[in-house]
Amino acid sequence: MGTTLHATRTNGTSPLLGRLQRLAPEADPKVIALALEAAECAAASGAAAPAQRLAVIDYSRPSTERRLWVFDLKKTTLLYAEHVAHGRNSGENFANAFSNRESSHQSSLGLFATAETYNGGNGYSLRMDGLEPGVNDLARARAIVMHGAPYVDPVMAQRQGRLGRSFGCPAVRPAVANDVIDTLKDGQLVFAYYPDQQWLANSRFFRCGANRMAGIRPQGSHAAP
Repeated sequence: MGTTLHATRTNGTSPLLGRLQRLAPEADPKVIALALEAAECAAASGAAAPAQRLAVIDYSRPSTERRLWVFDLKKTTLLYAEHVAHGRNSGENFANAFSNRESSHQSSLGLFATAETYNGGNGYSLRMDGLEPGVNDLARARAIVMHGAPYVDPVMAQRQGRLGRSFGCPAVRPAVANDVIDTLKDGQLVFAYYPDQQWLANSRFFRCGANRMAGIRPQGSHAAP
């Protein structure tokens, strides 16, 4: 079962948000705030069931850094902090181009609900359904899934200046892939961030009235030059 995400906010910050930010001090606290806001809004609007676990991907960070955090919202714990690949046509070390088009080989932004697992060409994989029309709602048709990949190698990334890249999937290290996938399968949430101003201005998950937090729009301090 999911957990109730909403917590009473004081001066724009909920107790849950503050705890998540402290659990992942290397993550941008504003990105965590946006992810939690989107998760709360999706649950409140009925777009997704309340989730127990939330994965946050910050594509404004370089691929050589850890930029995937998986939280257990019910237990208020950080389960994983990992490297994650972006699509080969999204950029080199920095991702700066995103798409919802088939065969674009670019990553997609926004909020996703996780679904079933399967074994395919990339091994054990997790299907994801994009919840944002025009932004990521073709994720399933594009086979944008979470899977393990040998090119997600932090040591090699330091040598060559970037991680290997996917066809748009948020691929992770093979050593943790199965555990991360099992943690996130069946109705959890994945939030993929980049300071795309059109998406930030128009996403329905940042429009939940009184729950919308003021002054938390990151300005891309980690974006590619």
